[in-house]
Amino acid sequence: MRLLITTPSSVVVDERNVAAVRAEDETGSFGILDGHTKFLTALTVSVVSWRGAEDRPRFCAVRRGVLSVLPGTEVAIATREAIVGNDLAQLEQVVLARLREALEAERAARTESSRLQVQAVRQIMRYLRPKRPGIFGAV
Repeated sequence: MRLLITTPSSVVVDERNVAAVRAEDETGSFGILDGHTKFLTALTVSVVSWRGAEDRPRFCAVRRGVLSVLPGTEVAIATREAIVGNDLAQLEQVVLARLREALEAERAARTESSRLQVQAVRQIMRYLRPKRPGIFGAV
């Protein structure tokens, strides 16, 4: 069977001759073997694993997504973000590093947004001072 994992900007995995796929939805972990019936589910933030013809495990961390199975021929996963790895421990480190980077970028954006809001309030206050000549009839 074919495994296809895509994000909005790329095809992350396109592998044929996949023997088994494991994934996780809100109800828990499940497996898909060759010949599986039609299936559709929403994935959680989790790791999808699969074994190809060479029986070597592969992994892909997904940030939620939709998994669909076409009867016995294809497992397709559409997700916002996917990171592929051959070693689960190494994949964990990569995912954690990306998470830290994203949190730091979000923190920096919030700080800059707050700074701009304070500047805007100060500018508004300068124009609304009652003793400023020419504003609201003050002399």
